[in-house]
Amino acid sequence: MKHYFTSESVTVGHPDKICDQVSDAVLDAILSQDEFARVACEVSVCTDYMLIMGEVTTTAKVDVEKVARDTVRRIGYNKDGIGFNADTVKIDVRLNRQSPDIALGVDASQEAKAGGDLHDQTGAGDQGLMFGYACRETEELMPLPIMLSHKMCEKLEQVRQSGEIDYLRPDGKGQVTVEYKNGKPLRIDTVVLSTQHNEQVTTEQLRKDVKALVIDKVMPVDLVDEKTKYYINPTGRFEVGGPNGDSGLTGRKIIVDTYGGKCPHGGGAFSGKDPTKVDRSATYMARYVCKNIVESGLADECQLQVAYAIGVAKPVSVMVNTFGTGKLSDEQLADVVVKEFDLRPSAIIEKLQLRKPIYSRTASYGHFGKQDLSWEQTDKAEQLKKYLN
Repeated sequence: MKHYFTSESVTVGHPDKICDQVSDAVLDAILSQDEFARVACEVSVCTDYMLIMGEVTTTAKVDVEKVARDTVRRIGYNKDGIGFNADTVKIDVRLNRQSPDIALGVDASQEAKAGGDLHDQTGAGDQGLMFGYACRETEELMPLPIMLSHKMCEKLEQVRQSGEIDYLRPDGKGQVTVEYKNGKPLRIDTVVLSTQHNEQVTTEQLRKDVKALVIDKVMPVDLVDEKTKYYINPTGRFEVGGPNGDSGLTGRKIIVDTYGGKCPHGGGAFSGKDPTKVDRSATYMARYVCKNIVESGLADECQLQVAYAIGVAKPVSVMVNTFGTGKLSDEQLADVVVKEFDLRPSAIIEKLQLRKPIYSRTASYGHFGKQDLSWEQTDKAEQLKKYLN
């Protein structure tokens, strides 16, 4: 049985990704001074303008505007004439304190009020549902289409930043379609890559360079054949880009951030949120759980849903789906998850060490599949193998 699946990624200069990176840079700057800060920082950009808004409760003293300009400069918007410049963009900062009603539920959970233990002290910062996922398609235990899209866009950024292709500008996006047979990746069917560029380069030269120096460098040769299709800047010109070409907003690339559509999404964004927000921390924990289940051999593919109520520490539901690949039933594996993994927000924060300023690392090319992040560890896999018996 044959089917096709497509995932996309974007470069650091994409308008929405600019916002994610600024949001997480502000979060990191605050956490580096105050690890218990409450932060919900969102950013919006358009031509020559940036709005930084949200709720922050902290003792930290951070020059938010400077953090934003430094981030935009690092991305590569540092010249006049392209509609967005780190040195001249107007920045409006509107950050207020966290709502006391939300703080009440986080600071003292329902379980804590009933005399619970230490990890019962912190309630979920909001209601919501979160998903995690892992599979055996790549060494990162991630779906192949999203990993190839990330690698292609990251390579595009590298050749721009290094000057190897000196006419590129920061905005860009890519897309990879993989053909599957009986659930296994068979070949790469289609590659799409659009990149911003200056006025001088011809479309023909750009397509030639990008194919040779970007796409061919990251696509596995054993999955490419004579039928693989390539669409490089399919509209022709892409001179106007970044916030000058389209507005941007934090949290608008949540499928790029996760599994490329291979797994459902609860709808909550990540960037700019401190770890008491289960939108972020519980999604990271769900990935950790799924990756350890797959690594242990209990399943070849695993999807986990957890759901929370605001002010309540323990999840209100836990569901596992192994798509028929589990060595135990999905119901049994859900019981294993509840027994072996503490899914209360405070325990998640402690286990994954989420009070550190680590979040800028996640704000581009996905929050999953990067081996140096704590939720990518498989340190529980050996322990889980006991359930194989």
